[in-house]
Amino acid sequence: MTDVGRRLDSFAAVLWDMDGTLVDTEPYWMDSELALAKRYGGTWSREQALQVVGFDLLDAARLMRPQMGIDLAPEQIVEQLLDDVVARVRREVPWRPGARELLASLRTADVPCALVTMSYTRFADPIVAALPAGTFDVVITGDTVDRGKPHPEPYLAAARGLGVPAVECLAIEDSTTGAASASAAGCTVLVAPLHVSVPSGAGRVFVDSLEGLDAASVLGAVGVL
Repeated sequence: MTDVGRRLDSFAAVLWDMDGTLVDTEPYWMDSELALAKRYGGTWSREQALQVVGFDLLDAARLMRPQMGIDLAPEQIVEQLLDDVVARVRREVPWRPGARELLASLRTADVPCALVTMSYTRFADPIVAALPAGTFDVVITGDTVDRGKPHPEPYLAAARGLGVPAVECLAIEDSTTGAASASAAGCTVLVAPLHVSVPSGAGRVFVDSLEGLDAASVLGAVGVL
């Protein structure tokens, strides 16, 4: 774990990434990307899919189009991927271990929480709906910001929506792209890597899993620093 030089009990809110952090939907995305490439006579690999983990969907689609070798506009790529992944999530939400328990503990402690995802609203909606009402005070999705992760705009928008400075927020992330976005916004980042490794850096605290964490251990000095 990285000593970020401050106590975590100073944080005013917790900002959550979704894919790979709250839920493990990355395998859904990867399978959908592989199916899309095959459907249009293109090629794609899991190694390539890992390179766009955490990206804004349109930015990811702009990279996919030439690499897959398919003749679809980025917007069409996004919509077709969303159709497939939303259908999968409606059948089963793949929760990450400890995520819902940590969320419940934060809500019990009256800690404001926001969801900050580059997935679009229609993908985030069924996941948010599967949680107790009021779990998130603010939801920021990729189709509600002009510039997605790794730009700081998504995290700045979430903090603004909660009415707190981003520098007083703890962000929870699993990817390099997401951690870069949160760091650029001024947040301290609790990193629980999943499918991709995340480099260490100032203001980043690393844990193996969210399992076993609660409001006291995340917002206090015990158990994290």
